[in-house]
Amino acid sequence: MDSAKIEFAVQMTCQNCVNAVKKSLSNVEGIKDVDISLERGTVVVDTNLPYSLIQEKIEGTGKMAVLKGYGGIESFSAVSMLGGNSGYSFGESIKGVIRFAQTANGCIIDGTVDGLSPGPHGLHIHECGDISRGCESVGDHFNPQNTPHGGPDSKPSERHVGDLGNIIADNSGRVRFRIVDQLLKVPEIIGRSLVVTENPDDLGKGETPASKIDGNSGKKLACGIIARSSGLFQNTKQICACDGLTLWDERDRSISEKTESSTDYKICRVS
Repeated sequence: MDSAKIEFAVQMTCQNCVNAVKKSLSNVEGIKDVDISLERGTVVVDTNLPYSLIQEKIEGTGKMAVLKGYGGIESFSAVSMLGGNSGYSFGESIKGVIRFAQTANGCIIDGTVDGLSPGPHGLHIHECGDISRGCESVGDHFNPQNTPHGGPDSKPSERHVGDLGNIIADNSGRVRFRIVDQLLKVPEIIGRSLVVTENPDDLGKGETPASKIDGNSGKKLACGIIARSSGLFQNTKQICACDGLTLWDERDRSISEKTESSTDYKICRVS
């Protein structure tokens, strides 16, 4: 699977901090390289693992970490928040953060979602970035070529661009995933919406007419607008434009407000 570089701001104050973070990431299968700068307070990891898994390993040292950039220096990156203050979901339990990063070999889709029922759920990009009426105002699947519904492994002529297949929640209701899609282009999806559905997507292989429209994937459970986010080294400042708090004060507040899961669902635009 294609690797990508992920940049974290990490609250490090001494060489012992650096050594602890380095040890937490050593000998982890799926990590190709780690670059730690005490001066900048950053950790850059070249990996094919989900970003939330890397963040958990860093924070296992007792040091707070905030994702600052994803992808290459000149690559396009985006993020979508499901539920919480920036997205929409049926009920308060479904929350998640999904990131997109363009690479030479396709678009990486990397996310964690909590609060789902165990089992598979459809994942789709919809044409409109409008959640004024919840998930009912996001429009149809993003389908610029007017093709039938399919799956991510279908031929381009036999799938929507927005058809991303299924994600599978474990018994706790969590799904952590990282996939690479060959058809998706980040600049084309910024301003659109990401949706998780109640039922699994049959990938256009069902017997009903709805199979070629939405894969019989049922009700839209959660959705969020896809917004541009920072690539590697593009996010340089430390004050949150949302409320004027420092990066670490904002992180502390996020931890106190989030659910029992370990994913930080508050996304702050750092100015």
